[in-house]
Amino acid sequence: MKNHLYGIYPPLTTPFIEDELSLENLQKNLRRYERKNFSGYVLFGSNGESAFLTKNEKLQIVSNVREHTKKTLIAGTGLDSIKETINLTNEASFFKSEMKHHTFLNYYTKVAESVMIPVIIYNVPKFTNVNIEPDTIIKLAEHPNIAGLKDSTENPSRISEIVANVPESFKVIVGTASILYSGLSSGAVGGILALANIAPDECIQIYNLMREKNFERALEIQNRMIPVNKAVTAKFGVAGLKAAMDMMGYFGGSPRLPLEPLNEAQLIELKMILKKASLIE
Repeated sequence: MKNHLYGIYPPLTTPFIEDELSLENLQKNLRRYERKNFSGYVLFGSNGESAFLTKNEKLQIVSNVREHTKKTLIAGTGLDSIKETINLTNEASFFKSEMKHHTFLNYYTKVAESVMIPVIIYNVPKFTNVNIEPDTIIKLAEHPNIAGLKDSTENPSRISEIVANVPESFKVIVGTASILYSGLSSGAVGGILALANIAPDECIQIYNLMREKNFERALEIQNRMIPVNKAVTAKFGVAGLKAAMDMMGYFGGSPRLPLEPLNEAQLIELKMILKKASLIE
């Protein structure tokens, strides 16, 4: 697993029809993504509306996606309960004041020693309001069943610090396309990017150009994609990502309640952003 953590991974969205899981449309999107040079797929991230999925739905998705790809799958199995986390990981809210160095060491070590597949640490302070410190990551990287880190802090210097102090087998992946260029420059080996759901070619191009040391061209594409990434993450969220997928010919559909789809004005604004980035005509 450790050697397979590189390249671009889209965190797949979860298609719904009338608020019910649609495996048919999941397969439709996957058939198109399989023609791209992705390293694999991420299931049940924030863009997959993990919080709104039942355990049974998650297991259905894992099974269905595995049937249609041989690529690496990364499943988001972290839950509030460590018992449930271990249980879901084997089958597939933070208390902020208590989330400190030793708490994280105990939590991740317990999970890593109790599951049958490698563990990837996910640090996403904008959702959890908790930042896992580099010293904690560096210590956890020593564990043989902790394979890497998805870091969504948009902080390249943090990535540099971590990469310089962990074993070579421990891989760091950026969690947002806003810093794909700078993250790769700082030692990250790939990205788990919402943007890859709608602009797979551009994300893969940035990754390949960086490996070829064609930094000028990579930065040009990076800069063109920044407004798009902002629109489908911070500005419009999952509803915006799904609307953009519809505009790009994928199946996006509506998010699951209580999230709401974009209104007409937001759709017009999103379409203009995609046009300016030359993603649609």
